[in-house]
Amino acid sequence: MASEEGQVIGCHTVDQWKEHFDKARASGKLTVVDFTASWCGPCRFIAPILADTAKKMPHVIFLKVDVDELKSVSEDYKVEAMPTFVFLKEGNEVHRVVGAKKDELLIAINNHASASTMTA
Repeated sequence: MASEEGQVIGCHTVDQWKEHFDKARASGKLTVVDFTASWCGPCRFIAPILADTAKKMPHVIFLKVDVDELKSVSEDYKVEAMPTFVFLKEGNEVHRVVGAKKDELLIAINNHASASTMTA
């Protein structure tokens, strides 16, 4: 699947994760990784909000990782609760929101996205 602007991109294999992670790192864009699980109620609550935000912010890359599918990636980022949103710039973690905290998540996305466009 090609990386599409304005959508949340699901990573279902470690190879897909690496491919999208490398593209995102090279782009210099803010990348928000949603660590989620199919059985997680709060994850299902926040998913449509994240999808809507992705449509409005094509200058931000949104990736989704199912912790049960990609345990190694989840362990690399020390994800202990779902959902966890990890904010990356050039491959480095710059922020993290744990839990389905809509307002905190949207404020953090806006803050980090505007900071990355100013430095670009």
